[in-house]
Amino acid sequence: MDIFTSFDISSSALKANKIRLDTISSNLANVETTSTPEGGPYKKKSVYFQSTPVTFKDHLRQNLDNSLQGVEVSKILQDEDPPKLVYQPSHPDARADGYVEMPNVNVIEEMVDMMNATRSYEANTTVIQSAKRMAIKALEIGG
Repeated sequence: MDIFTSFDISSSALKANKIRLDTISSNLANVETTSTPEGGPYKKKSVYFQSTPVTFKDHLRQNLDNSLQGVEVSKILQDEDPPKLVYQPSHPDARADGYVEMPNVNVIEEMVDMMNATRSYEANTTVIQSAKRMAIKALEIGG
């Protein structure tokens, strides 16, 4: 595996984790959104990853040795759990019985997921920095 392959793999993970962080941010920003254009409260979105060949060159190499895989977002799905019911009869979106349908977003779960995604993002930037340092040292040895 050459240095550029490690860059390709880590950069694919960085892209996937950026989408994951954007989705988590959207979930947190809409934790109190009770009315959406689709109707009803905001529904939590979840990001799913899958491994994938990084580039055409890597795709060819992967077919030869079955070892090089990157990461990509395979899908972003809305959570179909029912909304949380909160009794707030004065809320403009309250039902006749006084309950408001609130988004099914758990702030604590989202924050833990955000910390996990951030650590994954940081780990991949560390891989890129380490590979860069190794390449510079290899050039120093050769020169």
